[in-house]
Amino acid sequence: MLNYVLRRLLIAIPSLLGISLVLFVVLALAPGDPFEELATNPNVPPEVRMALRAQFGLDDPVWERYVRWLTSMVKGDWGFSFVSRINVDELIAERIPVTLAVIGASQILALLVALPIGVLAAVKPYSWFDRIASTLAFVGFSLPTFFTGILFILLFSIQLGWLPFVFRADLSETGWAWWWEQIKQSIMPVTVLGLFQAASWMRYVRSSVLDVIRLDYVTTARSKGLKESVVINKHVVRNAMIPVVTLIALQLPQLFGGAIVTEQIFRIPGIGSLLIDAILRNDTPVVMAITFIFSALVIIFNLLADVIYGWLDPRISYR
Repeated sequence: MLNYVLRRLLIAIPSLLGISLVLFVVLALAPGDPFEELATNPNVPPEVRMALRAQFGLDDPVWERYVRWLTSMVKGDWGFSFVSRINVDELIAERIPVTLAVIGASQILALLVALPIGVLAAVKPYSWFDRIASTLAFVGFSLPTFFTGILFILLFSIQLGWLPFVFRADLSETGWAWWWEQIKQSIMPVTVLGLFQAASWMRYVRSSVLDVIRLDYVTTARSKGLKESVVINKHVVRNAMIPVVTLIALQLPQLFGGAIVTEQIFRIPGIGSLLIDAILRNDTPVVMAITFIFSALVIIFNLLADVIYGWLDPRISYR
């Protein structure tokens, strides 16, 4: 398996290079100037703005800037933020723990909801439970996160006053009080993201389990006198999870993009709000770094999905 992983990593390198080249060229040719505010400020001489552009190499050819950026990335230098005036890696390191905490908790919630409901709906197809679960899944998947987020704010924050709708990173509480406030302000964004993912995953789990439960080897397992719970858990669910793993692996990187909307609604100081702010202010080093991270996540999660395949189905070979 180690050789397989190494081969996939070697294949991923050209893919990442191609993605980074496209991203860099698009951002370099996009309209806007990170020092535009200086140009409109009468107190700043034009010479200062030109000197800053020369210092950061913004007037150099695109290919030269890309080679310089790629060389710096290989060395671990992610660039310098034009707006925040600090290194990009430090800026991302400040924001990404909040995003990972919210996304991680939402994915755990999505799995806890989607897996049991999807399996039960497939075991009892066209029952009342299946009809209700499928209807709720369609409704949950159809409603965008910005709509459900606003509904949650109107209900739980404005009408009931139970939960805060602004995420605060500078909580003054300590000890258990800090954890309680952190949980309270995370409930709505985690629930919004988690239920949206669960609605999508539940339909895939149900469909996959239905396909497997009708196969001959499942009928053979039942004819041997095995308990229905053993047949479902050991012989059906494990094999049915292979296409579901593909779905989850492909959607997890996209979830970082979807979290941008949720972070804007609840004012979460995460990597999504950082990306939006960087785009609005033409902070290209930050935009380039974050979009490159999203691209790398797609490749990494695809590799993880291939590795998990072998654990779920021993028939799959890594040769």
